[in-house]
Amino acid sequence: MPGFVDAHVHLHDLNDAQAVPSDYILKLWIANGVTSVREVGSSRPIEWLADIKARSARNEIVAPRIDIYPFFHKIRNTPVNDPVQARLAVQEAKARGADGVKFIGGSEDVLFAAIEEAHKIGLHTTMHHAQPSVAFANVLTTSAHGLESMEHWYGLPEAMFTDKRLQSWPTDFVNNDEQERFGESGRLWAQSAAPGSAKWEEVMQTLLDRKFTLNPTFTAYLASRDLMRMSRATWHDDYTMPALWDYYRPSRVHHGSYWFDWTTEDEVAWKDNYRLWMRFVNEYKNRGGRVTVGSDSGYIYNLYGFGYVQEMELLREAGFSSLEVIHSATQEGARLLGHEDQVGTIRVGRKADLVIVQGNPLANLKLLFGTGSLRLNDDTGKVERVGGVAWTIKDGILYDARKLREEIRQSVLKDKTARGLPAGPMPIEAVDLTH
Repeated sequence: MPGFVDAHVHLHDLNDAQAVPSDYILKLWIANGVTSVREVGSSRPIEWLADIKARSARNEIVAPRIDIYPFFHKIRNTPVNDPVQARLAVQEAKARGADGVKFIGGSEDVLFAAIEEAHKIGLHTTMHHAQPSVAFANVLTTSAHGLESMEHWYGLPEAMFTDKRLQSWPTDFVNNDEQERFGESGRLWAQSAAPGSAKWEEVMQTLLDRKFTLNPTFTAYLASRDLMRMSRATWHDDYTMPALWDYYRPSRVHHGSYWFDWTTEDEVAWKDNYRLWMRFVNEYKNRGGRVTVGSDSGYIYNLYGFGYVQEMELLREAGFSSLEVIHSATQEGARLLGHEDQVGTIRVGRKADLVIVQGNPLANLKLLFGTGSLRLNDDTGKVERVGGVAWTIKDGILYDARKLREEIRQSVLKDKTARGLPAGPMPIEAVDLTH
């Protein structure tokens, strides 16, 4: 297959709250077949990512190709509070090596000026339509100003409200309480227009006409509908660093660690949320709209590389065929980045970026997981693990994905040993290791 494109990543390092080395993340991506990524916001300067991007391009390090989309509000060290400064900030981002800009929110005039300037000077744009801004910045208003794509789903159901301008929040709601925020987010799609209604059709057709791209990142919220499934995923035992596990635990400080008292009611609401969200995304694809594969890993029990394959499975659940999933993961991702003339398809004259797996992923996408898929060997009567990406090829360079995964497993085991932790699953709750 062509190399996979992860359209939503964050490259963390030891200075971030996840406290994992960047090469751990880069190797997990390559080990799971990801050869191109769109980095959509880092706490590091643009130059930090530009250096890693250049080293990857020279194949000095084990890393995918990187496109840089800095957070708009972090381009400068000072706040941007007027349209003139917004346009200058976007110009500065391009001069410093950015390929695009990632927006989250901001004042109406500043946001729209920045989007328009990016479009004018040839920078790509995407946005997480944050809840404090959706009253004036939903996907209809931002795409009207030239925004090319959206992350997650915020701003989409709000564009389909028929009886309100804002989501119905509890009167004592506190947005900075992440359990409240994510809990109420799981009750948003139910307040939007019904599938097939006039408003649903109007919003969908408008986005299709504007050639807008959806990058849903279903996997980013998967724990919200099934916390046990995500927190006890097989790969955590061998591939999740203890420091990252510490970050995932319930915390009032860490972003996405909002399991203060997560309930069945919260999970049921999120399951209903997914049904409506997935229906929109699948219909959008069926009608010719572009949908890409992005993982947003490093948060919410979502592990780099493995979360990307989970996202593929979730698109399959949404109604995509497995072949359509692979198409979104390759050619559609390359088109989103503007690199369809280099990657995304296997063709003479293009980059030799390939994923090789023993087996047919169209019959079973689980073959793409680094942990493979379980299968009973009828000859021996024993259960075996089969699959896992065997080789990742980037720029014609062969990477033995199995050896990379073994290297990562040994690094994780070494960190566990240093902490006095046994191999295998790590607890979520507080445990006295002295007994």
